[in-house]
Amino acid sequence: MTIFAENFDVYSFLLDFAFASGFVLLGQLIRSKIKFFQYYFVPASLIAGFLGLAIGPRGIGWVPFSGQFGSYSGMLIVLVFVSIGLRGFEISKKGLKGDVERIGSYLCFKEAAYALQYSLPLVFAFFLLSRLQADLNPGFGMLLGAGFVGGHGTAAAIGKTFAAYGWADATDLGMTSATIGIITGVFGGIALLKWAAKNKMTSYIKDFDELPGELRTGLIPEEKREIMGKETISSISLDPLGWHLALLLLPAGLGRIVAQFVDSQFHLNIPTFTMAFLVALLFYFILKGVGAYKFVDRHVVGRLGSCFTDYLVFFGVASIKLPVVMKYWLPFSLLMLFGIALVFFTYLWIAPRMMKDNWVERGIFCFGYLTGVYAIGFTLLRIADPDMKSKTLDDTAILGPVNTWVDVFNISFGPIMLATGKFGLYVAIMTGYMALMFIAARVMKWWYPNLPKARPGLIE
Repeated sequence: MTIFAENFDVYSFLLDFAFASGFVLLGQLIRSKIKFFQYYFVPASLIAGFLGLAIGPRGIGWVPFSGQFGSYSGMLIVLVFVSIGLRGFEISKKGLKGDVERIGSYLCFKEAAYALQYSLPLVFAFFLLSRLQADLNPGFGMLLGAGFVGGHGTAAAIGKTFAAYGWADATDLGMTSATIGIITGVFGGIALLKWAAKNKMTSYIKDFDELPGELRTGLIPEEKREIMGKETISSISLDPLGWHLALLLLPAGLGRIVAQFVDSQFHLNIPTFTMAFLVALLFYFILKGVGAYKFVDRHVVGRLGSCFTDYLVFFGVASIKLPVVMKYWLPFSLLMLFGIALVFFTYLWIAPRMMKDNWVERGIFCFGYLTGVYAIGFTLLRIADPDMKSKTLDDTAILGPVNTWVDVFNISFGPIMLATGKFGLYVAIMTGYMALMFIAARVMKWWYPNLPKARPGLIE
């Protein structure tokens, strides 16, 4: 007897997420009990993904999933992008009065590092790796940025777009890239912080043994628990969580309809997540315009988005097709090694030259971000700057709109350009954007090549 229907139905969907939830809960249990995972702050969803890969249908097959098992990542990324759009762009006025040099240099660093991952690896793959494997797709090098600075969500989005243009292997390779990125962020970030602390480059570092237990186990004690969100409408009318979930699901569905309409009428294969993001952003402006956005809790929307991301990581890792990865093992391995070297170079050489104050703390947050997960960057920042004196998160929030638009454009149209023979144009755009950031830093005198790396305490 099989527990899944021959044809996919709603109960197949239920069972898939039930089993996924079991893995996620087991991942959290393992994180809370095993010191190794605590020491390196390995996310529970990543642990769950590896377990699912090992004993799920892609591994030894002890736990079954439906035939749609590998498609959930593509759906979940739509919801993640909707949560971003629905939160809109609310910039702190306090942050705008901050130091222009600090914020400007941080902007140049973040954007240059972002563009670096989407430009140099493509050139490396096109001119070198293609000689090792003749049939290498022109977009192969984009898998690095998709997985590292992009993460599992971006890897799913870009992989889905490449698949629509005939390269189905991109999704599995992208998910593997994202997984390697997270591992690099976790283990590499801790190693870099220890190195910086040993060489007295940190400003606010705490002894690793003194870190709060909840950061290690993931379990928050009662006296430290915070409110997850506010009830903006009465549950007598509609459950507040149901209200926020509806605000996410409706734009997601409308985005899918719009994407299909554009494809059928104009033969433009615009990704669903892009359309859903734009619809959600439209919802945001409409709700703001009619005065109804005050009944939306942005924190609840963010928590729902993070929840979808956790499941996305699980399905993304657990559904990786290992034979596909092995098919490209040599060029893919070299691309990943190139990417690891690139993020370490970004932190060790570029960060101290483009950020004058607290380059270790601000750079280590970006190191986590550049390897795919903001949560890893936040954890590393909490270790290096527990009282948030470096203003890293404040500045990140201020600059969010800049990177969001660049990211949406890149993820939406980058793979389409690469798949339709516009390799040179795409590389020129990303390389030009990177060069613009370096030029801006030099022109504005936000370039500090002669300052010693050991310069802690410049922001108190």
